[in-house]
Amino acid sequence: MGFGYWRVEEKSTQRFVGDVGFADFKRDMIPALESPEMGCALAYPFHGQSYGYEAVKAVTAWGDAYLKEKKTCCIIRPENLPSLRLAEKCGYQQQHLTSYKGHETLVLSRISLFGV
Repeated sequence: MGFGYWRVEEKSTQRFVGDVGFADFKRDMIPALESPEMGCALAYPFHGQSYGYEAVKAVTAWGDAYLKEKKTCCIIRPENLPSLRLAEKCGYQQQHLTSYKGHETLVLSRISLFGV
């Protein structure tokens, strides 16, 4: 598909921080997601230290330069305020509320101004 996930490591120690990237998970959602899905999962000790912001900014910049699709999306539970703030800080805007695995879920999207 031309995209995937990257491992995030702390530069000074090489400790595993988390994973970030784009995927096509083919989630059972209505409406279905029709663009690459941004995801970011960090180990708890690294929350609140700007690793998520740095990683998502780097991956969205990569996506702007290399993805065929100009639109990307992400899903976040409404109560996950730190992730919502991070997504919005990186240009994702709330589109609609849906249900995923029995939980209310927000779908956000971002349009690249650059793209290939």
